[in-house]
Amino acid sequence: MVAGWFDGEGDDFRLVGTRCSACGSVFFPREDTCCRNPKCEGGELASASLSRRGRIWSYTNTGYRPPSPYVTNPELPWEPYALVAVELETERIVVLGQAAPGVTVTDLEVGMEVEIVPGVLYEDAETTWTTWHWRPTGVAA
Repeated sequence: MVAGWFDGEGDDFRLVGTRCSACGSVFFPREDTCCRNPKCEGGELASASLSRRGRIWSYTNTGYRPPSPYVTNPELPWEPYALVAVELETERIVVLGQAAPGVTVTDLEVGMEVEIVPGVLYEDAETTWTTWHWRPTGVAA
């Protein structure tokens, strides 16, 4: 898990970004140094829980094991997954993430509504690396 990128559980699970008090720009991943909006003179950056839903902007299938820092078990065969770019409902920013397990590119289409759900990126005997997944709305966990 990347500390500070998401919080909550179940229906309260959300990505956490930051919002600039001066211009209202929202950032994900978090920005803790300065506003990234070049037209903004700067303001306080506050933590902001992001929308749980959005619409698919684009998607693709991963056909190869990504390089580090992506965490995988090199002893297991690579299993492709769908990578989804989602425009968040309220913030109108695009956030990338994996599709939920069992969701493939054949299940997706541009404009489809999806929701964020907690997921496991990788786990071993000592650690579980948590992440977020995008799941089409109306699909059971």
